[in-house]
Amino acid sequence: MSQKYVVVDLETTGNMWEKGDRIIQLSAVVIQHSEIIDQYTTFINPGISIPPFIAELTGIEDGMVEEAPRFCEIAEKLQKLLSNAVFVAHNVLFDLGFLRKEMEEAGYFNVFSNAIDTVELTKILMPESPSYKLSELSDVLGFDHDRPHQADSDALVTAELLLMLIEKAKQLPVVTLEKLTELAFYLKSDIGPLFHELLKEQEAKIENLAEDLEVHRGIALKKKSFPINSQDIEKHPYPVTQEEKVQVLASHIAGFQAREMQFDMMDTIHEAFVEQKHTVIEAGTGTGKSLAYLLPALYVAIEKQQPVMISTYTTQMQEQILNNEIRRLEKAVSFPIQACIVKGRNHYINLLKFEQTLREQEKHYDIVLTKMQILVWLTRTETGDLDELNFTSGGHLFRYRIQHDGWFMEKNKDAWLSRDFYLFAREKALYSNIIITNHSMLLLDTEKDILPNYQYVIIDEAHHLERTARKCFGEKLEYNSVKYWIGRLGTMEKNFFFKTLETLIKNKNLKPTTHSTELEEAFLYMDEELDILYAQLSKLLVVSRQNRTLQTKKDLLRITNDMKTNSNWRSIVMCAERVYDQHQLIKNGLEERLHLIRDKKEKLVLAEQAFIEEMNSFIQKWATIGAKIKDIFISPAEENILWLQGDLKALPNSITIRNEPEEIGSILKENLFAQKQSVVLTSATLSIEGSLRFFLDELGLAENEIVQKIYPSPFKFDEMAKLLIPTDLPEIRGQAMDHDIEMIASHLSAIAEVTNGRMLILFTSYDMLKKTYYLVKDAGCLEDYAILAQGISTGSRSRLIKNFQQFNKAILFGTSSFWEGVDIPGKDLSCLIIVRLPFAPPDEPVTEAKYETIKEKGMNPFTTYALPQAVLRFKQGFGRLIRGEKDRGVVVVFDKRLDTTSYGKVFLKSIPPIPVEKGPLPVILNQIQQWLD
Repeated sequence: MSQKYVVVDLETTGNMWEKGDRIIQLSAVVIQHSEIIDQYTTFINPGISIPPFIAELTGIEDGMVEEAPRFCEIAEKLQKLLSNAVFVAHNVLFDLGFLRKEMEEAGYFNVFSNAIDTVELTKILMPESPSYKLSELSDVLGFDHDRPHQADSDALVTAELLLMLIEKAKQLPVVTLEKLTELAFYLKSDIGPLFHELLKEQEAKIENLAEDLEVHRGIALKKKSFPINSQDIEKHPYPVTQEEKVQVLASHIAGFQAREMQFDMMDTIHEAFVEQKHTVIEAGTGTGKSLAYLLPALYVAIEKQQPVMISTYTTQMQEQILNNEIRRLEKAVSFPIQACIVKGRNHYINLLKFEQTLREQEKHYDIVLTKMQILVWLTRTETGDLDELNFTSGGHLFRYRIQHDGWFMEKNKDAWLSRDFYLFAREKALYSNIIITNHSMLLLDTEKDILPNYQYVIIDEAHHLERTARKCFGEKLEYNSVKYWIGRLGTMEKNFFFKTLETLIKNKNLKPTTHSTELEEAFLYMDEELDILYAQLSKLLVVSRQNRTLQTKKDLLRITNDMKTNSNWRSIVMCAERVYDQHQLIKNGLEERLHLIRDKKEKLVLAEQAFIEEMNSFIQKWATIGAKIKDIFISPAEENILWLQGDLKALPNSITIRNEPEEIGSILKENLFAQKQSVVLTSATLSIEGSLRFFLDELGLAENEIVQKIYPSPFKFDEMAKLLIPTDLPEIRGQAMDHDIEMIASHLSAIAEVTNGRMLILFTSYDMLKKTYYLVKDAGCLEDYAILAQGISTGSRSRLIKNFQQFNKAILFGTSSFWEGVDIPGKDLSCLIIVRLPFAPPDEPVTEAKYETIKEKGMNPFTTYALPQAVLRFKQGFGRLIRGEKDRGVVVVFDKRLDTTSYGKVFLKSIPPIPVEKGPLPVILNQIQQWLD
């Protein structure tokens, strides 16, 4: 490739050139003939002071740029360097925009021609990457990136990334490159000419399609490797003794250590399956839980000639089991392991629908990008699971169009049937000994029979089962979602589903009983009534908010049985009935049209066939909306909990109405425990003071019917962690006052100075988190610290955690989801602060309903429900600190109730025994210093 590329990275004092921010370092790497031939790097004197945060982030301080040239002094050199070159950067719009302004100010205009964004190019050629941040890509790809956020290191890594991406593009089949070149015209950066040049190169060669690829109907995809039938594998006896287990595992699993508790857990699970008993096991951190259930599961699957189902709460855990734990176990056992992850049908791509979308002229950026990602991904994926892709927000909407929803027309007429990913996943599951799924899918299967037949189940992360079951057997209806589906349907004036369907009906000369004008009127009427319905719901939420002082991210209002009897609610129900009537009229009209087309048995062209399947997917979704309206408003179950939630600043768009069963035990018993021969439930956080009773009660399980085991963590916690309670903080009951939050902020700042950051702070209230965060930031004591906060700093939970680990001095504020599943091993996290004991707000809808039921039974809601829930949450929060046997740190609990109340002992007795100290702040700081030193 003769084209010259100049890869540029800038470090600046901030993001806003117009507000006076300037460049402090620039690096430009020159690439020609697929090689790096030069690099120019310089500090630049910005003429202003470098902010402390930028100095901490980049390592560049005022003294380093003091003697450096001004930008105007290097502008001419840059102009020559960039001449006749394609400008390349990671997030090109920032670097290009900033540099253009500097060049123009120095008197150089029209310096730049084509520009390539390596973020955009990486999204296309590495569509499965979980992150497109340069530092994270460097880690994954093994680039030497020792000084992230310094221009020379960043520019060099970006240049290496560009060369690697070009090589990836060269490996693509010609048919894929042709389609990418065609679509690249609509991208934001100039990737089209690059793909065009690569295509010309490939066309000049004689293409040998890789052995593992095939081309079908003009689309290249990976060939499928069909599984071995696990029932053909001869039976192997389970390793009963400790010596037999060591013999199987020790020589094949790197770093394996014989642990008595792990072996005992294996035997407990094997016995549970053989004797067909339900079992609950708490396995503390470091027990080796995954291996402890996988080994017996595997032997039982072979012995019984049927799969063992493993259910987890998180996708991350599923991937870890399949790609790490099972791969380790494969080396140890003397027979092949067939394992797979099974998901619902709509997780898989429908290739017929996707092929049709490629024939459509599409200019919408996100959709074009997503099509390009899928074309590349199809040359690699073995599963067709759309969850493998990192979609943009617009890509997620496109996903609805191409997801699998079964067949409406005759399955055999689908030109992609022989390569259908969903059918392949089903077949793979039939041949597997271990099937991995999630709690929602497991519970959904109890109603819909989606998964292959199984009788043995292991539920990991079982502390989530009760909450997942309530969501799974409940319903939610979101205003935005219903409006989106009404919009997708459109009218005769809007070129969406309805117009396309009516055109097809007219072309086929079919006569439905419901005229198109009648359906159009129903769309408009339903849309109007829906707005009225959600306006009424919004009003209820606004009125309830006026009676509350606590600020939360979302406002909640439980619809009690008393509220359902008043005229306001009756008016809402009547409005919902009108929405439902129109919905049903539309549903029946659409279904009739689809059946008329199918019954005519006239041959359809591909575009028509794909449209009918897409329309069928739409009707399935439309039908679930109607079922929800009926179950929530018109004929709700009396024992269910009904509530509204929304953000008052964004009504009615933010409104959701939810409906969940209060007690899940009877549903789980009937649908899961009574149907399966053996269910094993396990987690690291199930017990309270050494008892599993609360967990069992929540799931409706009787203690005398269940095998119960608790395996404590093998870690020496008393040498690894210390718990500290400051005695000079106010005891907060109810809502925290401004004075309380000021004291909390002051204590946090003092502790951060001693720990050098490396601190995770867990809150129970978003309002308190927000106020504390801004107090700490505004105080200015921690200017050289990276202070990150959930809901304030940009990025998902995983992004915030990665950012936290990236800085030497970092503090992370979290609430809700940060109490569990956050894994920050080693020295990155040395201090965990729990601001308040995690009692659920008493007016939270589910909690409020449960309190009322407990009172009706003559029991105490606090000791029966509130305290056990808070203790389990506390255990989950505490578990964030020690993740490995070499970790060490302190837990500081700002809530004096841990020490001053009788129930404080319940919290302490439910975590591993560790030293506990209390005292005023100076004593606490001294204790932290000594412990961490």
